[in-house]
Amino acid sequence: MSRQRSPLPLPSIATGLRFAWREGYGLADLRRDAMAGLTIGTVAVPLSMALAIATGVPPQHGLYTAIVAGAIIALTGGSRFNVSGPTAAFVVILFPIVQAYGLGGLLLATMMAGVFLVALGATGMGRLVQFVPYPVVLGFTAGIAVVIAVLQVPDFLGLETGQLGEHFIENVGAIVTSLPTLDPLELGVGLFALAVMLLWPRLNTPVPAPLVGLVVGAIAAYAANRWLGGPGADLAVDTIASRFSWEANGETGSGIPPIPPTFMAPWRLPGPDGTPLEIDFALIRELLGPALAIATLGAIESLLCAVVADGLTRTRHDSNAELIGQGLGNVAAPLFGGITATAAIARTATNIRSGARSPVAALVHALVVLLAVVAFAGLLGLVPLTALAALLFIVAWNMSEARHFVQTLRSAPPGDVAILVICFGLTVLFDMVAAVAVGIGLAAALFIRRMALLTGTEPVEGADHPAVEGLPEEVAVYDINGPMFFGAAEKALTSLHLVDRNVRTVIVDMHDVPSMDGTAIVALQSLVTDMRHDGVGLILVGLPARIIAKLRRAGIHKVAGSLTHCRDLEQARQVALRWQRERTVNPSG
Repeated sequence: MSRQRSPLPLPSIATGLRFAWREGYGLADLRRDAMAGLTIGTVAVPLSMALAIATGVPPQHGLYTAIVAGAIIALTGGSRFNVSGPTAAFVVILFPIVQAYGLGGLLLATMMAGVFLVALGATGMGRLVQFVPYPVVLGFTAGIAVVIAVLQVPDFLGLETGQLGEHFIENVGAIVTSLPTLDPLELGVGLFALAVMLLWPRLNTPVPAPLVGLVVGAIAAYAANRWLGGPGADLAVDTIASRFSWEANGETGSGIPPIPPTFMAPWRLPGPDGTPLEIDFALIRELLGPALAIATLGAIESLLCAVVADGLTRTRHDSNAELIGQGLGNVAAPLFGGITATAAIARTATNIRSGARSPVAALVHALVVLLAVVAFAGLLGLVPLTALAALLFIVAWNMSEARHFVQTLRSAPPGDVAILVICFGLTVLFDMVAAVAVGIGLAAALFIRRMALLTGTEPVEGADHPAVEGLPEEVAVYDINGPMFFGAAEKALTSLHLVDRNVRTVIVDMHDVPSMDGTAIVALQSLVTDMRHDGVGLILVGLPARIIAKLRRAGIHKVAGSLTHCRDLEQARQVALRWQRERTVNPSG
């Protein structure tokens, strides 16, 4: 008995893990994954805390993201090497959401974005991200880097700015007006941690620079607070423990709770005013836009990260499975206090350089972060905020790709440079969603203009092609090159409106026309009508069968002595000569 195929094939899932195991997975591979996971786990701990704080939520929510979303995406995604968690790119999107809707609103928006990502992957939309132009990506990532760097200035300098807002210009103004409150001690600790993080890689040791920088920063802050703060006085250097407090299972404390992620309903978490959210249709409708923005950026960043990983390892990822994995991770993580997650290019590159073989490395990374939360929460609370700001300065600089940005400004065509600058400016002054939408629109318009310039119509002389040599002057031959679409059709066909009234037959060589859209067909219909009115015959040459079928469906059919199509110029020559003889015999026809 034959099995019937399902009309809708099930979407792929966990292909990254399956691809790795299909190639063979042994104990040596497990050891390499474990070492790689340990390395990226130690990097992810400080980054997760720093990015959560930059987003406007307590640091443990960043750690919960790396634990829950990092594990789920690794097991269900389509890339063998992607490492997922909180990323810097999301700060400019999530920070305004937290201010407007609170932590609960952010987690709800993240879950909605996860549903969108699953839908994108299940419907096979993963390849669409390939059509986002490079100037758009470079422009908005550089803009995001600038915004992130500006948001870290108050903590790095110890400024008393109060809560920053979502508008870049206002934030810059608040920072400038608060410069008199600069704290030299906070700045000193931040500069010390920054210097260590920048210089440590030159020693070529396996210990990650962010970890070393935060450790020495914590030691410096602890010494300053012990000798300069004194009992009962304000701390000399602000730390995670002094800034944040927690309450869980009837217990309270400062810093980070030493417990693993536990279930927490996002709809019961506080909104912007500190009271629990009230879920209704109005709130869901308001969160729809932010959720779409999160899903769009998550899809772009995750798939770009997978492409980078493929280039480094000569492997191939499954883009749709990766989107499904990202979606599942973002649906599940908020149920345990995690914020938005996506694949992180820096952590993925570190994962590959550390010898990872499969998604097991990303799973080990999540377990390392879990161990840090459970066993070292007290030590994590000693990390100074100025050192975390220094770490994010480095992240922002790497994210900006300043060298590529400047190189593109110098060497790219003027249209691409304009798109780059516009996307950068819109991201900084407004938001990333506007930048991507406008950038893609401008890139599409630029592409249409370039394609239109490539499409043109030229007369063909006898010397150019033997088949048209010796044709009477009543027969004109033209050659159209390039796609016939709305941006080029009118230009290409306008030149066929005859100036020479003696011409009675026009041959149009269309071998080099790969496609025709609806606008081109309408323009061709108009040309056929005009020529028929003037008593001029039209012969179309070299059209593929699919375009001929389009013309027939549009009502453009062969008419004896008036309109036909031929396979080549030789056949068109014979038809034109026959029409000419028929007109000589029957001039009134």
